[in-house]
Amino acid sequence: MSMYPMSFHAMQNTFPVHSRDHDDLDMDMDTDSDVESDRYTEVSLDAFSPSVASSKTSVDMSMRSASPAPSVFSVTSSVRAQAFRHEYGRGLNNYSEVYRLPADEEELDRLDRQHEMFCEVIGKYPPPLPEIMAEDPHGEVKAVLDLGCGSGSWIMDVAREFPHCSAVAVDLVPMQSLSMPSNCRSEVDDINLGLEHFYGDFNVVHVQLISSGVKDYHGLIEHISHVLRPGGLIDLTEFPFSFTGFERREILLPDGAYEPPWTALWMSYAHRAVKQRGGDAEAANNIHRWILEHPAFEDVHYREFFIPLSPWRRGNDAATAKWNRIGATMRDDLMAFIKGGRPLLLGSGLSEEFVNDIQEKAFTELSEAITPLYVLIQNVYARKRQ
Repeated sequence: MSMYPMSFHAMQNTFPVHSRDHDDLDMDMDTDSDVESDRYTEVSLDAFSPSVASSKTSVDMSMRSASPAPSVFSVTSSVRAQAFRHEYGRGLNNYSEVYRLPADEEELDRLDRQHEMFCEVIGKYPPPLPEIMAEDPHGEVKAVLDLGCGSGSWIMDVAREFPHCSAVAVDLVPMQSLSMPSNCRSEVDDINLGLEHFYGDFNVVHVQLISSGVKDYHGLIEHISHVLRPGGLIDLTEFPFSFTGFERREILLPDGAYEPPWTALWMSYAHRAVKQRGGDAEAANNIHRWILEHPAFEDVHYREFFIPLSPWRRGNDAATAKWNRIGATMRDDLMAFIKGGRPLLLGSGLSEEFVNDIQEKAFTELSEAITPLYVLIQNVYARKRQ
């Protein structure tokens, strides 16, 4: 028997996925995780040193980059310092003072593994995407934009599965894949400077887990509304830099707190550090309302996914085994994320001794797998009005 009351999701042999459009619905966890894992190498910055990307915009273009062609570059390690800085043993982007999480190979490997897990739990694409990206009989070249692409796993999947489309990946560092599809290109840019140079160019805009580096997420949604073509799809996925307990209530411990759950305590300090840097740590809790209230969007769908932080459920049935497998994957992802978050916390003024201590306690808590904690992933997708 389980140590904790079983949720109604588990009782129906489903993973805890909660979809809320107009009515509450249970959703079975799809298994679509046949994702290639690309290996990475360093790339040259010569082809994308800051320059004007388009004459469409008159905003500050100090971080704009020309679209590289070809999209995979030769290795020139002498210019790597232009893209990366090293703090507290990790490689961070060298352009944005807002986004302080790593962009090094260790982080890209973590994002690849996270992508595979999200494909299984959330699904690779929102339901309308295949129809929207289908080849157009009238000759329109479909185009998809991934803002804050990270390792590029998602956008390269799209490029491979829809080879007739144009796929553009934007991030603060270049994509570093050795097997980038020919219809995919990488652009180095800071989206906080605006997206005017992309207005009217895309059928799909995808955003996933970038709120810590975005100063004005509400304003970003406004930009995306202009980037999309009529009938296009906006797809946003975020989490609120906090965890939830078994009752699925947000746990944000106050400043100065030093008490369990230690994993939630670590994230509470990360939440404050993100806000201190200027990131929108609470965007996840607002994206549904912002999309609903925006006049450009219709057919708005909201989905929430409660993912266990460790394999804490007890039982021998198939549903529990599936639950705990995802919990173990999420635990490994979170432990890697906590390691990567050291520059964020140490850069916020916390002492190394304190950060080491709560990291060690959080790792112990996650490894023991007895504390019932979740991460709430929130997804909103909608269509731009015709």
